[in-house]
Amino acid sequence: MLIDLALTHARQATPLSDPNPRVGCVIADAEGRILGQGHTQQRGGPHAEIMALRDAAARGHATAGAIAYVTLEPCSHHGRTGPCCDALVAASIRKVVASIADPNPLVAGQGFERLRAAGVEVEVGPGAMQSRELNIGFFSRMVRKTPWVRLKAAASLDGKTALPNGVSQWITGEAARADGHAWRARASAILTGVGTVLDDDPRLDVRHAETARQPQLVVVDSQLQTPPAAQLFMAPRAVWIYAATRNDAKAAALEARGATVTYLPNAQGKVDLPALMADLARREVNELHVEAGHKLNGSLMREGLLDELLLYLAPKLLGDGMGIATHAFAGGPLSSLSDALPLEFRSADRLGDDLRIVARVTGRDAF
Repeated sequence: MLIDLALTHARQATPLSDPNPRVGCVIADAEGRILGQGHTQQRGGPHAEIMALRDAAARGHATAGAIAYVTLEPCSHHGRTGPCCDALVAASIRKVVASIADPNPLVAGQGFERLRAAGVEVEVGPGAMQSRELNIGFFSRMVRKTPWVRLKAAASLDGKTALPNGVSQWITGEAARADGHAWRARASAILTGVGTVLDDDPRLDVRHAETARQPQLVVVDSQLQTPPAAQLFMAPRAVWIYAATRNDAKAAALEARGATVTYLPNAQGKVDLPALMADLARREVNELHVEAGHKLNGSLMREGLLDELLLYLAPKLLGDGMGIATHAFAGGPLSSLSDALPLEFRSADRLGDDLRIVARVTGRDAF
């Protein structure tokens, strides 16, 4: 089906279109011959429908009476670009086959209405599950008003992420580490804690995967301990530091390096993590990729903010050491197995000598 080809194009927009959704479009004549195709470009650039129409024009194909297969409802509002539904009408498209409605309240069915009002036949549904899954972060931000939170961890087969002395490089092999960078590239932002910054001085950017942009970096730093000379400032991107205790001198030093400091204290004098998530949604973060230590990981789990786990397991046993999370549940250690955080396996794949598991918190995608 041509909607499958449109979905293939949508996947090509994964490291590119953020914060816009990943959308693909194929335009074909009544016999199914392809006239034009394309996917959404970088922020402020043309959407998938415009790219497909331009491709058709470049090939010398007329689009009057053609069918447009698109993986998301054509937009109907003036944002960074003009309405795609109007462009399809102007191109005399006869029918639009769309995978799913756009959850953006500025669209939310209005694109379909305008197409139908202009005499364009509209069919909705083919490829809906695949399109929604590809844009799970966009749907999360639009519907839940919070990013989709994916926690990445590399562990030994007995669940240890570091030795007792904190050494963790490298538990997994090169293939797993490169794959981890590909997951970084698809995210809007990467989140870490100041403990990781102080212990490892990581760059936390994308270096081992192709990307047209660097995801933003978010640091949870209650006391503003992030060193202005930290390597995380090396990448060309925004750095957002969330603190709980005001310190104008430290904030000024970090802002001189280009960081944005935001104070979001909770009653315990720590950073208010639910408020942080809401603020990231306002900053148009769709997918949040977490690479943090066991304390922040535990806090995210305890606050109910984790949606998905990206776990790389190495075929080795470390014995004593640090685990993925600590203090993950309110009230301390569990006394009943029924209180465990329920997960659903989404995939399990071999990467070199390691195993990659993607597991989702049960019911988190029911929105």
